Amino acid sequence: MRKVGETSVNVSVAVHQDELPTEFMQDDIAVEVPVALVYNSISHAVMMATPDNLEDFALGFSLTEDIIGDADEVSHIHVQSSGNGINVRLMISDERFDALRERRRSLVGRTGCGLCGVESLKQAIRPVDTVVGIDVSDEAIQYAINSLKQHQALAGLTGATHAAAWCDLQGHIQFVREDVGRHNALDKLIGAHVKTGLLVSEGFALVSSRASYEMVQKSASAGFGCLVAVSAPTSLAIEQAENVGMKLVGFARSGRHVVYVEPKNTIENNTLRQAM
Repeated sequence: MRKVGETSVNVSVAVHQDELPTEFMQDDIAVEVPVALVYNSISHAVMMATPDNLEDFALGFSLTEDIIGDADEVSHIHVQSSGNGINVRLMISDERFDALRERRRSLVGRTGCGLCGVESLKQAIRPVDTVVGIDVSDEAIQYAINSLKQHQALAGLTGATHAAAWCDLQGHIQFVREDVGRHNALDKLIGAHVKTGLLVSEGFALVSSRASYEMVQKSASAGFGCLVAVSAPTSLAIEQAENVGMKLVGFARSGRHVVYVEPKNTIENNTLRQAM
């Protein structure tokens, strides 16, 4: 049974390389466990995740899946190891729980999976409110990108996890959440961000993965005005960012990044600055 907070384990491995003798050594491996999200004593979702920051994960997941509309609608979160994994028990308002029961479905997530358990096309492309696009400078994006690796402790140890970071408008990374699943890492970040009380207008999200539709949707549901991704966006991610007014940046690497969506309000701000 894996413990809450146990993010890596050490195993013996045999390394084979070209014609060199086999090398026997120890290797650090990222822990992945089933995490059941239980609302008012009814299990709703089981996700494969890294077993740390699970309160943040549960809160972020609940917000981005529209199970709750506000963190205040959760009165209690309790994390408990079980024989087969970890249970995260949430008490939510009666109104929200009644709504959840109406649309309750079997939802089993895998690493890298974002829409498992969705039963219809209407559920897959869920509408979200528009956001205020954030005018993040190229310098801030580059500063954040060049700083990200030093904040990825678990990835540095195991090479198997994604990261989601919250950065201020100068590109300074404020906090990071890691997980074997990129969606989980972002949910953890969103849950942590809500608890800090920081304004969404004061920064942007940076993820170590590609910018899929789900990553844009989750960011928009949290009110984030800018999402920066290390890898490429998908076509649907670009469309969603355009629809909600979010700045979307992809292929963010040291010395280079690509702006795929520049919201109207940030274009106007840039034009005014250049005219001054």
